[in-house]
Amino acid sequence: QVNVVESGGGLVPAGGSLRLSCAASGNIFTIRPMHWFRQAPGNQREWVGSIADSDHTNYAESVLGRFTISRENAKNTMYLQMESLKPEDTAVYYCRITASNGMDYWGKGTLVTVSS
Repeated sequence: QVNVVESGGGLVPAGGSLRLSCAASGNIFTIRPMHWFRQAPGNQREWVGSIADSDHTNYAESVLGRFTISRENAKNTMYLQMESLKPEDTAVYYCRITASNGMDYWGKGTLVTVSS
């Protein structure tokens, strides 16, 4: 069992910044990558980026250079630092954490709204 809670969303003007947090607890498979996804209203869920046990990160082209993923293992927390936000970044942001049994767990998401 893994509990996942995203936080940090809110309303931000275009060009602004925001940092999201994903706090996980339970039987986390710590050597598996952790992922951020987002889903805009009426759209499919989109992969945003990930961070591996080695701290190597990968990003979707749409956010590359603007978003940075990091983690704090002692707190089982992953972060998404978002810069130069655009209205098209508006979405509910989710994190996906793999449990020790290999199953993926999602949080309920945190809403980011970027105004023009």
